[in-house]
Amino acid sequence: MEQLDRMILEAIREDMPSGDVTTDALFTDQTAKAHFIAKQDGVISGLEVARRVFSIIDPDATFEPKKQNGDTVRKGEVIAIVYGRTASILKAERIALNFLQRMSGIATKTAAFVAACAGTAAAILDTRKTTPTLRFLEKRAVLDGGGKNHRMSLSDMAMIKDNHIKAAGSISAAVAIVRAKIPAGIQIEVEVESVPAFQEALGTDCDIVMLDNMATPWMAECVRLNAGKKKLEASGNMTLSRIPEVAATGVDYISVGALTHSFESLDVSLRFQ
Repeated sequence: MEQLDRMILEAIREDMPSGDVTTDALFTDQTAKAHFIAKQDGVISGLEVARRVFSIIDPDATFEPKKQNGDTVRKGEVIAIVYGRTASILKAERIALNFLQRMSGIATKTAAFVAACAGTAAAILDTRKTTPTLRFLEKRAVLDGGGKNHRMSLSDMAMIKDNHIKAAGSISAAVAIVRAKIPAGIQIEVEVESVPAFQEALGTDCDIVMLDNMATPWMAECVRLNAGKKKLEASGNMTLSRIPEVAATGVDYISVGALTHSFESLDVSLRFQ
């Protein structure tokens, strides 16, 4: 909550550094009711953030959600109702919408990728390709869309990528060095780009192998060779149209950077009643 409050307070300072000159001139103690209305189909995320925006701007405002995070919404449906001082609603409107629309856009995109995996055991993961300082909200939105979170930060998991491997000399050497130095319980993931590299990683003490930018038949071959020994993650160029064939190979995870770097905000409006 503290991190969220700091973010909202900074958004308020950005939007109203010295008040709202229009609203302050027009309204004093008048009250109103307004509806958040979906202007397109999608999946909702960020309701608790929108609620907090209103409560920080005016503790007396009432925010009444009509949907829950993760719910599907249809165009024209009411997402939430807010009651309170007219001035407070107007001052909170854009900030609340900015959070709600962006988080709902990520949840909506995530839900589409999750649906494309239907009938398989593959889970959709996010990445660290997030908006600076907004990661915890964007990853929350991925969960609301039915996806799963990969590591939150560089501190959570050892990820051995191509440059690490080149510097260490080999996959085997890199994994051995890292395993000897990291705390117990920290997982190691290794990135590979070919079947021979995968075979080397399979013989190490890593936990997860990332099949990066591989052709689908190569992924299928790695799944066969793996025989359930390690968790496998497919990554790189994961478009929505490609997800079904990748999921069908039998990989455990498919990571999709586009969930948080190429989403479209869900169109939502606030209308006074």
